[in-house]
Amino acid sequence: MEKLRAVYPPGNGKTTGYGPEEEDTAMYERTTSQGTASIPTWETLHTWLRGRMQELVQWALEAEVTELLGRARYQRRAEVDGVPGYRNGYGKPRKLTTPLGTVTLRRPRVRGLEERFVSRILPLFARRTKEVGELLPELYLHGLAEGDFDLALRGLLGEEAPLSASTVARLKEQWQAEWEAWRRRRLDDLEPVYLWADGVYVRAGLEKEKAAVLVVVVGCADGRKVVVSVEPGARESVETWSRVLRDLRDRGLRAPRLVVADGHLGIWGAVRNIWPEADEQRCWNHKILNVLDQVPKTQQPAARRMLREVMYAPTQAEAERKRQQFEAWAQSRGYRAAAETLGRDWDRMVTLYRYPREHWVHIRTVNVVESPFAALRLRTDAAKRYKRCDRATAVIWKMLLVAERRFRRLNAPHLLAKLYAGVRYVDGVEATQEVAA
Repeated sequence: MEKLRAVYPPGNGKTTGYGPEEEDTAMYERTTSQGTASIPTWETLHTWLRGRMQELVQWALEAEVTELLGRARYQRRAEVDGVPGYRNGYGKPRKLTTPLGTVTLRRPRVRGLEERFVSRILPLFARRTKEVGELLPELYLHGLAEGDFDLALRGLLGEEAPLSASTVARLKEQWQAEWEAWRRRRLDDLEPVYLWADGVYVRAGLEKEKAAVLVVVVGCADGRKVVVSVEPGARESVETWSRVLRDLRDRGLRAPRLVVADGHLGIWGAVRNIWPEADEQRCWNHKILNVLDQVPKTQQPAARRMLREVMYAPTQAEAERKRQQFEAWAQSRGYRAAAETLGRDWDRMVTLYRYPREHWVHIRTVNVVESPFAALRLRTDAAKRYKRCDRATAVIWKMLLVAERRFRRLNAPHLLAKLYAGVRYVDGVEATQEVAA
């Protein structure tokens, strides 16, 4: 194995480089001179680890320059075919924050090259690693206020961490630029089988009413659930939803087999405008809540049990029978509106029986969108009114991408290719030629 230089900061705080011929001696003297003092205790373990990490990263920076120039520090350049350039000291000390803490580094400078030296390890102006950058939206997603970032991050990453509450403000600007690029990306490579659509309302802009943010998630033929659209809208109208779906179509997203959404008429009108060939399934959770609104609170537990029996019926015929039982129960007690609400738009409630039983848990509801919204509302309800709707949309988009990494994959992914190819199901079972006839 090629011997690389070892770099250790001496007592005066300046970094000294040892050549290859000096490495073994320097390391030996350092180890023997410290003796047992170099072994950390439980109380000093974190500080010791941070110090060793700082030495290791500084060593890697020096080794990178050695690899670039083809010679160690103080070693002369070869007279023939030698790489031009030479070391020229170090830049100013810079703090770098990692998940293990904050370290201070000095970036080596190189002169005399044809092209500017750019470190692969420590880019210019980098103050934190990618993992720390991903930690910030995670904390923001879970409700940490901007004013608490300084205290929380310094407790996690060290008192010298170059982070503060203003870091979030700068991140918001960065997220908006990233969202603008993300919303223009092509979607031709996706093979959508299912599509979930829903809206979240936030306090944004100058209007008194809350602004709608329209979210679309697709379930792909490979089992993934992918966020494909996060767009602001004044309300969930047919026109607004049509604009969102038309944009997805224009960016290459093919028509899904099934669209799952709540009972708002805007999305269904838009689906008929853009993808009339797609099947439609209404969210059962929204339907149950709408029905329970028509029942006195004292009777809601009993009504909820019967409605869940309808929702989880194993066949469409059984769902029809359970529905009739509930309607009879509601009519006998004078809850006519509850019975009518359950029966309204019934065809869209039972579309799922034409899809694999293994996927019913995914397509009964819009929980794939609603679940991340629970965390989003924790943030948006606690925050002050956003001055601009696009800023609020960018923040929600970033938090949804964080949540996307935890999305549950679709069950039985081998069935998705069949659905994408047009295979039909009856009561959750693949239809044979006799059944289909």
